[in-house]
Amino acid sequence: MGENQPESHQSSSIVAPFMESSTTVDVPACQEDNTASSATRKRSHLVGANGHDREGSEPVDAGALSRALQGVERETQRRERTPVGSPSRKRQRIYGDRFIPNRDGRDLQASFSLIPDNNSPANPRTKKRTPHGELHFQRNEEANRTFSNLLQSELFSNTVPQPTPPNLSPDPTFPSSSHSTTINDPSRARTPPGGRPSSVLAPASLTPSTPHKNIFTYMSPQHHRNGSAHLTPSRTPQSRHGPNMNPHSDLYSVSPINYDSQRLLLSPKKAPRAVSKVPFKVLDAPDLADDFYLNLVDWGSSNILGVGLGSCVFMWNSATGRVTKLCDLQDDIVTSVSWIQRGSHVSIGTNKGLVQIWDAERCRRLRTMTGHSARVGALAWNDHILSSGSRDRLIFHRDVRQPEQWLRKLPGHKQEVCGLRWNGEDGQLASGGNDNKLMVWDKLSGTPLYKFSDHTAAVKAIAWSPHQHHLLASGGGTADRRIKFWNTQTGTCTSEIDTGSQVCNLAWSKNSNELVSTHGFSQNQIVVWKYPSMTQVASLTGHTYRVLYLAMSPDGQTVVTGAGDETLRFWKCFNKRQRDGIGGEGLGSRMELSSVIR
Repeated sequence: MGENQPESHQSSSIVAPFMESSTTVDVPACQEDNTASSATRKRSHLVGANGHDREGSEPVDAGALSRALQGVERETQRRERTPVGSPSRKRQRIYGDRFIPNRDGRDLQASFSLIPDNNSPANPRTKKRTPHGELHFQRNEEANRTFSNLLQSELFSNTVPQPTPPNLSPDPTFPSSSHSTTINDPSRARTPPGGRPSSVLAPASLTPSTPHKNIFTYMSPQHHRNGSAHLTPSRTPQSRHGPNMNPHSDLYSVSPINYDSQRLLLSPKKAPRAVSKVPFKVLDAPDLADDFYLNLVDWGSSNILGVGLGSCVFMWNSATGRVTKLCDLQDDIVTSVSWIQRGSHVSIGTNKGLVQIWDAERCRRLRTMTGHSARVGALAWNDHILSSGSRDRLIFHRDVRQPEQWLRKLPGHKQEVCGLRWNGEDGQLASGGNDNKLMVWDKLSGTPLYKFSDHTAAVKAIAWSPHQHHLLASGGGTADRRIKFWNTQTGTCTSEIDTGSQVCNLAWSKNSNELVSTHGFSQNQIVVWKYPSMTQVASLTGHTYRVLYLAMSPDGQTVVTGAGDETLRFWKCFNKRQRDGIGGEGLGSRMELSSVIR
């Protein structure tokens, strides 16, 4: 009995899968009888072992039961090798003249689960953004434009190459068929009409005949003047002008495209400018404030970078790499730094509302000016006029040559002034504030010339174009994300673009009609734009916090960016100016020696 129990368990484990798949096992008749009788004797014997055996029961034949189970097992193995009627059986493939996708043998559920998350329809937000303005994108755009022009030239060209010069075109007075679709061009050859109804029989004179010599030579227009000649020549015409001897004629071209398209493809293409995506130098800037309303980095005309860190101002000489500590305010905090256009003087705004002027060469403070009751976050120079903007919503014009603390007070903004830029050529000052206002002031006037309210967030990013008069660019904060361009002569917005993230700074290139912008939430990138098309030349990433600070080198080739990650990164964004000099007095030769930051 102990030897039969394992066989009974084995039989259960084999038969159970077929029961789940609703598939029966065909057992021969004799084998069924043996199996049934053996199973009956087995149940009787088992019941007897439990003490409930009925009278007249017979003992189980172990040999017959073993043979029956072995037969069932062999039949099961045979059917597993050739599953007849199984749901997993592959259908017979039928190939026809149509393409019908065949999905046999493919687990679509598993394939769908293996799709990456960034391409999943359930996560459209994680889809990678198209890198507009990248080098490969510019090449693709150029290739697409070339293909479009080529296709337009091939499809809409209205000329057909002829063996005779264009001045031997057919007589324009020759009657043409009303059903003809031939373009009325003097260089095209006329062909017999082919759009007449089948019920109308063409006269015998219109039946074309085979030419005797050259099938590609057509009749001269003078043979058509009588009106009774055949439309297709019956003899080789003899032109008094001779054959077409133009070597650039499409008649003799072996290219599948016409000569104009070949010239388009062979014309030299201007290669897109490559901008390095990696900063060539990174400096640590501990305690660099992560404050959108401050301006703590500026690059002077003497090729010295000034940075406000906490209560100190440090100077970094790009030619020698030497770092010098200019000052330590002890009981105050630096909130803004700005160099004068020409010279070694630098102005410093403090958290207590003071404005200090220092001589950077001698590391000596020249004077301290008062007037503001809150921190000074914005400074701008225009020769000897120094303008300061504060959290107290006021702008002061100061003449550093005079002993007075300030020359003019401008009460225009309703919240903190965070952006100031002078346009020295046009004598206009642009100011931006946390009240979402952009104002343009004419010279030292106390009332704004224009007050723009188009931005929907704080306006800190302001830049005047050095290439075009009265062109001003401004950028909005997180809720706005737009760069707008203004004509300050007419007071109108000429164009705008949505950048997709907070605009923190703007700066025009000194060497080309391009500008660079730095951004905060949510991509923290630096973008180089081509004006006026506003196509991206490059998008640079590396900062892990908002890129709040931006300054450009005197030669206009390098920009430095600062962020709350306490790093300063130097990027080679622009090419060298073609003409000599940089615009300053005698700075060309000096900057030529120190144009590269080591």
